[in-house]
Amino acid sequence: MSTITIECPDSVLRSLHETSERFAEDIRILAAVKLYELGRLSSGCAAELAGMPRVMFFHTLAEYGVRLYAGSPAELGADLDVARMTANDRQ
Repeated sequence: MSTITIECPDSVLRSLHETSERFAEDIRILAAVKLYELGRLSSGCAAELAGMPRVMFFHTLAEYGVRLYAGSPAELGADLDVARMTANDRQ
C-alpha cells in the first residue's frame, strides 16, 4: 500500500474542529466518493480507498447525494437485462 502525504494548514483543521487523523480519514472518503462519481473508480475500488465495505460505501454515496448508478433509466434496464441473461446462463 502506498502512503500519500498532503500538507494542510493548521487553520483549516481548527476551522473544521478536527484532528489531523480524522481529517485524513475524511479526505480519503471524499476522494473515493468523488472518484467514483467521476467514473474513475469502480464502487469496489472506491470502497477500498475509503476503507469500508462496499455496502457501507453505497450508504456513504447516498449521504453525499451521489447516485449509485449514473446511467439513464433505459441504460439501467438494458444492464439489468444483461445481468438476468448472465444469471440464467450460469444456472
